[in-house]
Amino acid sequence: MKHSTIPQTRRGRGPARRIGRSLAFVLPVVLVLSGTLAVTRVNWSGAPTDSVLTASDAAAPAASSPAAARAPHELLRDRLLTELQEEDPGVALTHLQEAVNERPSLARHCASIARALGRAAVRVYGPTRAQSYSRPVCDTAFASGVLAAHG
Repeated sequence: MKHSTIPQTRRGRGPARRIGRSLAFVLPVVLVLSGTLAVTRVNWSGAPTDSVLTASDAAAPAASSPAAARAPHELLRDRLLTELQEEDPGVALTHLQEAVNERPSLARHCASIARALGRAAVRVYGPTRAQSYSRPVCDTAFASGVLAAHG
């Protein structure tokens, strides 16, 4: 009986074993840190329009001007909510569409703004009248906001 001439290496001493041990140590640390960071981003207040407070924001001093620290989509949302109360949801939806057409970077916030308008319209006009203003701005986000506030 002839034995193989290939020298046998000890199992578990190769580069794959070292990589596996490194991952076994690093992966749980990464998961714990990412979970901790995710928890700081959760809106624990329960109010859908409240801004989320991050851990880094808690230690930061207050801005000298509240409007200076606000994102453009937040300013647009607040302006449109005021228009909705002063005029009607149709005007606010038209201005939302115009704002998105002028600044395409606002498109990713369009649906959330339209849903906020839908919820506000139900509070101001009631569900039936609010639904009458529905139109396909940002898909059906306004209508889903009406439905969420009514249901």
